[in-house]
Amino acid sequence: MTTAEYPTSTEAPTPVPLGPLSRAWPALRAAAGVSIAGPLVALALAMVFFSLESGQFLQGPNLSLVLQQVIEVGVLAIGQTLIILTAGIDLSCGAVMAFGMIVMTKLAVLSGVPAIPAILLGIAACAGFGLLNGMLVTKIRLPAFIVTLGTLNIAMALVHIYSNEQTIANPPSAMTFFGRTFTIGGTDITYGVILMLALYAAVWFVLTQTAWGSHVYAVGNNPEATRLSGIRTDRLLISVYVVAGAIYGLAALLLVARTQVGDPNAGQTDNLDSITAVVLGGTSLFGGRGNVVGTLIGALIVGVFRNGLVLMGVSSVYQILITGILVILAVSVDQLSHRRQRG
Repeated sequence: MTTAEYPTSTEAPTPVPLGPLSRAWPALRAAAGVSIAGPLVALALAMVFFSLESGQFLQGPNLSLVLQQVIEVGVLAIGQTLIILTAGIDLSCGAVMAFGMIVMTKLAVLSGVPAIPAILLGIAACAGFGLLNGMLVTKIRLPAFIVTLGTLNIAMALVHIYSNEQTIANPPSAMTFFGRTFTIGGTDITYGVILMLALYAAVWFVLTQTAWGSHVYAVGNNPEATRLSGIRTDRLLISVYVVAGAIYGLAALLLVARTQVGDPNAGQTDNLDSITAVVLGGTSLFGGRGNVVGTLIGALIVGVFRNGLVLMGVSSVYQILITGILVILAVSVDQLSHRRQRG
């Protein structure tokens, strides 16, 4: 009996891009275009309710105020959406934003660094935290929840150490540009709102029209199949965390522009608010499903509720209570939807 001879090769097989994922590609595209009807209806109902409760609610200046109040959380939620789409989560975003805020304002005000380089260094500091988060998640295989919980505390400590617990006032005009306004129909709109909307449009395009965006959905939907298809999932995840960190740096710039100071106590609850916006916008905490348009609507829902409750004279404690209830309801709907899909 002769033994069959099999060809051997010392070369690694060339990965076929997206081979096992090709059959699932329509589903991934559908995930990117997940319906925003639910969040949109919720936003409309909230606006109708508060307009009936307060005659001031639908006035132009008040609606402009709502947009200004959601700028930072809205931008943070863009980065948070990218990470949640990969089935991760980022608890450090608010503290990282505060760190970037202190870095850019202290460099410009107290160290004499020109405004533009100071802004870029602040954004780079935030991106550095994103790199750290991504490396810990991919190389040491720590859960994103634990990693970002740790870096939240690190960033918060660095904020207070670097700022010496002092608020940094009088930032240069280049840092406050996005706090300036222009008028539309008698209503003042800040340039920060325009930047926020431009960021949403840019990230929507990247997620829906580029290979990188498709890979983000793929790794959140099925990381093992994505890896076997030849995509370097570790590198992809690191890039997602770095991009999210840079976006947090832009949120820091917008916060400086709105408040006109570098505040070491800023952003303490913005991490939870950003997660709230993402979840209310319909992005699944299980990864692989959702989009940034829904996140924008979710951020607006949070802003509308808080603004409307203030106009009604409701205590801030109850505002927090109602926000918590909304989050639990949104996550419950996501959980039930996930179970139906698996069943």
